[in-house]
Amino acid sequence: MSVYKEEKTNTWRVIYRYTDFTGARRQTQKRGFATKREALAWEREQLNKTTADLDMTFASFVEEYAKDMRTRLKETTWRMKENVIRTKLVPYFGKKKMSEITTRDVMTWQNVMLNYRDENGQPYSPVYLKTIHNQLSCLFNHAVKHYGLASNPAAKVGNMGKARSREMAFWTKEEYLKFAEVMMDKPDSYYAFEMLYWCGLREGEMLALTPADFDFERGTVRITKSYQRIDRRDVITTPKTAKSNRTVQMPPFLCEEMQDYFKTFYDLQPDERIFTMSKSQLQRDMQVGSEKAGVKRIRIHDLRHSHISLLIDMGFSAIAIADRVGHESIDITYNYAHLFPSRQAEMATRLDIERTQKGA
Repeated sequence: MSVYKEEKTNTWRVIYRYTDFTGARRQTQKRGFATKREALAWEREQLNKTTADLDMTFASFVEEYAKDMRTRLKETTWRMKENVIRTKLVPYFGKKKMSEITTRDVMTWQNVMLNYRDENGQPYSPVYLKTIHNQLSCLFNHAVKHYGLASNPAAKVGNMGKARSREMAFWTKEEYLKFAEVMMDKPDSYYAFEMLYWCGLREGEMLALTPADFDFERGTVRITKSYQRIDRRDVITTPKTAKSNRTVQMPPFLCEEMQDYFKTFYDLQPDERIFTMSKSQLQRDMQVGSEKAGVKRIRIHDLRHSHISLLIDMGFSAIAIADRVGHESIDITYNYAHLFPSRQAEMATRLDIERTQKGA
């Protein structure tokens, strides 16, 4: 690397030569430094990044992290991570060297986040606080695993905030039927809500459905993709998790409804999306429909909770429900434990009998 002064502009230029991961020689440069000191500092930072030296700044490490991870993650996932990194982490840790960030630095940052108040005096939610700390810890874990950082200071400090509350909003079957009745004058939204409620689909899964996904002879719908709208683009991705790839058995009445709905289309192609409304439009329809039906307002995702709670009430096991909705059974057990009938009294009675029989 070389540093030169450009007399015409009275600024400094750095020419940086390096060998990339394929062994090819490369060259880049940066101009416009006001002082030689700034140019040399940039030169040192590029060398640190090239050699994976953790004397690089946090901001520089974020650039390396992005190169490592961006292509491995879904676009929507990366955008959420990148937003947290850019707005909550880099402004505080950006100029600090990775090797010099201490647990004390992390604790001080946590206090800044805990003490934050918006223009209405509202703090960050406990769930959001946990989310942003998890992202910081994720970055340090990456540095430990792949760049030789000795330890993760964020993990040593421990998390802040808390996981999402297990309390959730949902409709009973009676509430949903009231809502569905008033939605019948908007067929597109009606059938979308029917798929969400009676199959427990995620919104993105429902919006990605095509005719090819339906097998009316078997009464099934295949979930193999998810829809997102990103930067005014329709983006189809794989479902949320590997387990989300599944085949859902539809109740017979829903099969009949969807066949009737397909007949309202002209020249519907097998790979053509069936539900093309926007998420915001669907949310507005749900809000208006809730008011007309006189039922409490819930989120669209809460229709999935409503489906699961209905299955629990019908007596199905966590394993069976998890298989249907694309969850791990342990997630169903943890998140919906308060909805499962308690068998504590039966357990106590049987233990009492067991003890009596052994003692006889």
